[in-house]
Amino acid sequence: MPADPLHSAGTPQRSTTSQPPSGSGASAIEVRRSSRRRRTVSAYREGDRTVVLIPARMSEAEEQRWVSVMLDKLAAQESKRVLGDTELSERAQRLSAQYFDGRARPTSVRWVTNQNTRWGSCTPSEGSIRLSHRLQGMPEYVVDYVLLHELAHLLVPGHGPRFWRLLEAYPRTERAKGYLEGVVAADRLPHLPDV
Repeated sequence: MPADPLHSAGTPQRSTTSQPPSGSGASAIEVRRSSRRRRTVSAYREGDRTVVLIPARMSEAEEQRWVSVMLDKLAAQESKRVLGDTELSERAQRLSAQYFDGRARPTSVRWVTNQNTRWGSCTPSEGSIRLSHRLQGMPEYVVDYVLLHELAHLLVPGHGPRFWRLLEAYPRTERAKGYLEGVVAADRLPHLPDV
């Protein structure tokens, strides 16, 4: 993969990799310090890792603060990205290949606007998967979880132990479930009138 000219600010002086704070979308964070970088901080995703570029002179406390800020910015950018039906179908195929050895083969995957009480649904006999439009704009790991949930139904119809064992392969299952539970809880809170 060619170097990103927007993110190449000299040879890193020190690079550290750590586990992300809970709630972030990446599995690992790599901090690259550069003596040529003076003031700017930037971040980007590289596969399943987040790379944060900072000036070499920053303290450990500043580094931690900036990593948190940049993870929040990346998550906000990603949540604004909306997949079309074709991209959603391609994503489902990739997830099936990655987590289910390609055994879950949907015939169609699409967004629908008539699911207001469920995040997704699957008709195993037809091989069709439908995701609620309410997921659009949510973090990618949440959409991936719902897709995997419905893909798993192509292999196991119910919600028994075998079904949940399939989803254990996805490392963000609990985080995504928590996110969706939070959305549901927030919807139930009383809405105050605008003043």
